[in-house]
Amino acid sequence: MTGNRNETLRSLASLAITAFAIGAAEFIVVGVLPAISLDLHVSLARAGGLIGVYAFALAIGTPITVLATSHLGRKPLLIGLVLVFFAGNVAAALSRDFSTLLIARVLTAVAHGSFFAIGASVAARLAKPGQASRAIALMFAGHTLAMVVGVPLGTYFGNLFGWRLPFLLIACIAFASVLAIAKWLPSVSMPTSQSRTDQLMTIRNPAILTMMAVTILGFGASFAPFSFITPILVNVAGFTIAGANLMLVVFGLATVFGNSIGGAAAARIGWLGTLKGIFVLLAATLGAIGFLAHSPAALVCLLFIWGGLAFGMSPACQAAMLSTAEAFAPGAIDFASSLNISAFNLGITLGETTGGFMVAKEHLPQTPLLGMILVISAIIPLKRLGTLHTRS
Repeated sequence: MTGNRNETLRSLASLAITAFAIGAAEFIVVGVLPAISLDLHVSLARAGGLIGVYAFALAIGTPITVLATSHLGRKPLLIGLVLVFFAGNVAAALSRDFSTLLIARVLTAVAHGSFFAIGASVAARLAKPGQASRAIALMFAGHTLAMVVGVPLGTYFGNLFGWRLPFLLIACIAFASVLAIAKWLPSVSMPTSQSRTDQLMTIRNPAILTMMAVTILGFGASFAPFSFITPILVNVAGFTIAGANLMLVVFGLATVFGNSIGGAAAARIGWLGTLKGIFVLLAATLGAIGFLAHSPAALVCLLFIWGGLAFGMSPACQAAMLSTAEAFAPGAIDFASSLNISAFNLGITLGETTGGFMVAKEHLPQTPLLGMILVISAIIPLKRLGTLHTRS
């Protein structure tokens, strides 16, 4: 990494702190959804819209925000985005009706996506040549750690002291991250940007679209079964509710290891080889889960492997998009990065929607096999992307 190693690590740590707060904010609603439903007098189904609307706002709002702010300095922009994120969580905690809470979540989602898109680009610029994926993985580690620590603790305190408390705690962490970014993150040079119109045309670039397809299919594959993981563990495998919660902690721990290993692998052998390997292994793992879903002993091991592979691809996917943008859209790197953040969430939507269709048809145990098909499909655009890079 460029400059003093300790200074660079502190810079990445400031981004990781924000990523932790963002990860907690993204998933905390799942844990306190019944409490929100009861307190704000809305049905559980309507309260569930807080999750879907969040993902949709993130997918649509992120590229628009990144494009609109492309002329701003990276460090002040990141600080501004975290302050918006802070305000969104404070507003959520103070909400007295469902509509206000929904607006607050939309505000939070847009800041979330834009921060990750620009933050990943900044993290890559702080790294030595060939080490971008490792730097991105360090930033993303905060997000995965939130799944293991932030969400379970937030859910516990939220159900014990009220659903508003987790949002206030997340806002406090976000404010601390503002101070960390202001102190530790250096001013990073901005990439040479095209006009907003030219950047917008990046959406039509075949290489960028191909990379988005890789992310949508590869990352989204896991969410066909993961969206319904608790019913699978309880109703199919026979775990108790407490046992299922413990298995989710196992999955969360695996995401932390996977994120680190995935970033290191991409730095060592390249994002293309890393993604090919992960996709093949993930397909095999999901296939095994589909056939062994009734075996609790098998699921203990398979769930850990699955979590590591599912989130081990995240830094490699983001590094792949940055590499693709540098090669095919050098004037729109941050905008391309934002498109990939959208692709992650479109993948979640794809996985949840197709998985939900199977569950509605009473095929819950087969959702891992659907995920297997989706991740195998991701290999097709990945090979195409490799060919495009070879020719460039």
